[in-house]
Amino acid sequence: MKILPTCACLTMALLLCGCNPLMRASWDTLESSVTGPASINLTRAQVDAVPYPQILVTTTSSEGVMAMARRRGDLQFWVASGKQVLMMRDGLVVRTVGLGVSLDGTRFNDESPFKRGLQHLPNGYTSTRWIDIYDGNRIGIAVNSRFSTHDIETIRILDKDYALLRIDEQVDVPTLNFRATNRYWVDPQDGFILRSEQHLTPQLFLKIVQVRPDRGAAR
Repeated sequence: MKILPTCACLTMALLLCGCNPLMRASWDTLESSVTGPASINLTRAQVDAVPYPQILVTTTSSEGVMAMARRRGDLQFWVASGKQVLMMRDGLVVRTVGLGVSLDGTRFNDESPFKRGLQHLPNGYTSTRWIDIYDGNRIGIAVNSRFSTHDIETIRILDKDYALLRIDEQVDVPTLNFRATNRYWVDPQDGFILRSEQHLTPQLFLKIVQVRPDRGAAR
């Protein structure tokens, strides 16, 4: 992964600081909170006031709004005013910057199930991806996945209800002795992931909600 696009996104983050008071302040206590994130009372008006696609991201210590600064092919660059960066591809976070122990890269040897569209996966579908973690420069760690399809659930995002298909991903990382369950709520028509809970590393867990979606990546 080249560093120049990341630097460009950090520059964009500074420009985004003036867009919305919510974006300016929401990540200020990212690493200082030890009692859990302070909930943001996000409104449709606040979201509509910023002319960029936006996501609400919750970590174990903070909650904040990120905006999509750019897209390069199917790779999306999301930034916060505190210079945190998420890179997502087809709804899966593939790299992070500024969120503690960073996920430094993600790759599939075969077609990504996220690119295929999770709504198309047969129940019990298995896949393996490889991740790099910046902490300790651990490279090529295998993440084994098994997907299971659940019922349609009604999920409220801001002022609107969505009927979304929940798909769970059981992840097993033998090298790190780590197991967890990721969850994705997808539009059953096009597979767009509107909400997710992703364990990226043993130390990094994110909840992501699309509050102003860019649906160009729908499958």
